[in-house]
Amino acid sequence: MLGTLTIQEIDEILAGNMTGRLGCTDGKKVYVVPVSYAFNETYLIAHSHEGMKIDMMRKNPDVCFEVDEIRDFTNWRSVILWGNYEEITDQRERFYAMKFLVGRLLKQPVSETAGMHEMNTELAQSHMAQHKRPVIYRIRIQEKTGRFEKR
Repeated sequence: MLGTLTIQEIDEILAGNMTGRLGCTDGKKVYVVPVSYAFNETYLIAHSHEGMKIDMMRKNPDVCFEVDEIRDFTNWRSVILWGNYEEITDQRERFYAMKFLVGRLLKQPVSETAGMHEMNTELAQSHMAQHKRPVIYRIRIQEKTGRFEKR
């Protein structure tokens, strides 16, 4: 049976996962990349080093984001949302955004690309001193939809 997810089911999927695929464009090229995120019902929080994705979102803040839960070809749920990229630059807001993100990520094994291992203050400051500061951003959700198949 194919169906449409309710808003509550969509939010449960977004809250229950930490990796999704972000789609962005500069008007010439479309770029889709996996990112780690935290969801708070209004927006997603994520971070990255500067590069293609950040450059594209700065030029065009309209983005798409997708999360899947796939058991097999006939049992899956998929959520797509559209929103706007907003870079978080205020120091206090950056701190709380990273605290929220890292708090979610530390509940799961964290990959090297997530970049935040054992987030205590001393280690975080050491990490920041050795590397460029990450770009911390939110995707402010404008629209979301979801589908499923279950047999």
